[in-house]
Amino acid sequence: MIDPIYCETMASYNQWMNQNLYQICAEIPDSTRREDQGAFFRSIHGTLNHLLIGDRLWLGRFTQQPFVARLDQELYSDFAELWQQRQQTDQILLDWAKDLSSEWLSQPFTYTSVSGNRTATRPAWLLVTHLFNHQTHHRGQLTTLLSQLGYDPGVTDLPWIPNLSL
Repeated sequence: MIDPIYCETMASYNQWMNQNLYQICAEIPDSTRREDQGAFFRSIHGTLNHLLIGDRLWLGRFTQQPFVARLDQELYSDFAELWQQRQQTDQILLDWAKDLSSEWLSQPFTYTSVSGNRTATRPAWLLVTHLFNHQTHHRGQLTTLLSQLGYDPGVTDLPWIPNLSL
């Protein structure tokens, strides 16, 4: 099982990586960010939107404030607005992670999936792990797309989070 320190660390990592990647993406022309590059969510912009959707879906479930969206929905067509919403969500995620308890993480959690509309009960710690794993999975796709366009995403390794306190 994971503990609250893991969650806070991963939320910090998420915020740091998103800030780095959005700074790089801001240098890319909008038409290039939106170009279908064959990724799961087609483009850089589509992948950024999907990452935000995933985080909001899971946070909505965990906080009992449901967020409703399709997994491939474009939440914000304007890049600046998408980035601003990303920053807000990252801060909410970090604040949420700081308030987690080992007791909550050890409890069963019931949710309904957006894909397939199935209800399942799993340990909360497993679903929180999935939240962070999902972020890393799609950011890995994003760094590949950026690299293919000639942009260097820089260091992406977890141990290099600035100001990491353990």
